[in-house]
Amino acid sequence: MRFIIELVVTGIAIMLAAYIIPGVEVSGFWSAVLAGILIALANATVGTILRLFTLPLNILTLGLVSFVITVLMVMLVSNIMSGFSVSGFFSAMFFAILTAVIQMILGGIFGTKREE
Repeated sequence: MRFIIELVVTGIAIMLAAYIIPGVEVSGFWSAVLAGILIALANATVGTILRLFTLPLNILTLGLVSFVITVLMVMLVSNIMSGFSVSGFFSAMFFAILTAVIQMILGGIFGTKREE
């Protein structure tokens, strides 16, 4: 049940961020959900490998390289997927920031945080 709520929250967050940020377009709610899944998969696979290779630089920049890798994963999904498009690096950067903030807010409202 929690997984479904997280998918809906991710879809809503992506739809809101795409509505607010110029240069980001999503064709519909299910495209937003699919984009969220693909961004998560890209971050978990390609992003993890890139983070391992850039670990010393990531430590020196206090995690800034991880953020840049996340933005690059958003751009990668934009190139792969037809219902989700990002026009450039800065649009992807603001999209990543705003999506994370919206997911945090909606996660607090709908209780998607794990209670351990």
